[in-house]
Amino acid sequence: MRSIIGLIFFLAFSFNCGADVVKINSDHPTKHVVVKGDTLWDISAKFLENPWEWPKIWRHNTQIKNPHLIYPGDIITLCFINNQPMLCVNSSGRIQPSIRYQDHEPEAIAMIPMGAIRPFLSSPKVLNEDDLNNAPYIVAFADEHLIAATNADIYVRSILKRDFMHYTTYRVGETYKDPDTDEVLGYEAIHIADNTVIALGDPATLSTTRALREVRLGDHLIPAEEAELDFNFYPIAPKDKIDATIIASMADSQEIGQFDIIVLNKGSKDGLKSGHILDTVQKGKLIKDPYHQTGHELVKLPNRKSGSLLVFRTFDRVSYGLIMHALRNIRLLDKVRTPE
Repeated sequence: MRSIIGLIFFLAFSFNCGADVVKINSDHPTKHVVVKGDTLWDISAKFLENPWEWPKIWRHNTQIKNPHLIYPGDIITLCFINNQPMLCVNSSGRIQPSIRYQDHEPEAIAMIPMGAIRPFLSSPKVLNEDDLNNAPYIVAFADEHLIAATNADIYVRSILKRDFMHYTTYRVGETYKDPDTDEVLGYEAIHIADNTVIALGDPATLSTTRALREVRLGDHLIPAEEAELDFNFYPIAPKDKIDATIIASMADSQEIGQFDIIVLNKGSKDGLKSGHILDTVQKGKLIKDPYHQTGHELVKLPNRKSGSLLVFRTFDRVSYGLIMHALRNIRLLDKVRTPE
């Protein structure tokens, strides 16, 4: 019966909205009670085939301070308003709406699992050739050792201005190249240590406040900064057609799965922005047709959608993406495109 009701919802919405159809899951629940640890994406996935489309059918609650936030204890249902399916929020069983006007609001659920991307908001970074050539570097350690750790003083060439008081030690990691042109798109900057300036100069003196790995002579430094990203945006498909490729993965295995971080060969200069939703595509295999009259004609199988990702940080030529959903195997060099 639930499947039949879901199909009726979908058909009704299709007739009313024409081409702009938000597809409802046929096996959606009758309701979902929000609990701590839920994300808006996960909840939307229970009701919608494309979770990122929730803003199109979100029923804004005008009684609360921010109508786009939901909280543990809220009840989410798929309801009809003016013959249109909507995701509705009932918070009557939790607290009175007026409480949200106070200075200290309850903690709303996150849009996505922030723990998966937090390490990538400040490091590693992606640097270009100029960044590498102009970055200060470690020329000596105060104790004359060949490596350093936490609480060591380091001498750096050269930091002459008090523009920044905190620096990150990094080491060049992977070189990101375009798989089609072999052009260098940037360099991974592996986070090695955190440092605080003690004295300016050439060399400047810094103290290593936290070392994640052994600090070595010749390691470079960049000003420490936390990426100030606004996660109150609505996930949205790019307006322009994007054809990108997965060129690197932060996963521990060859297979890329849900909530793994990947690197794309497109960035802000190509029109990508934080919040953009893209489909990952599994390339169709090239097989022999044994039933053809020649007995060996090659046939290219169709490409298939393998998942979806959320772009959460962009650089000039590359971007970081979080795999939000994996329908099937996702691998390096798989294509990524604007959702159809």
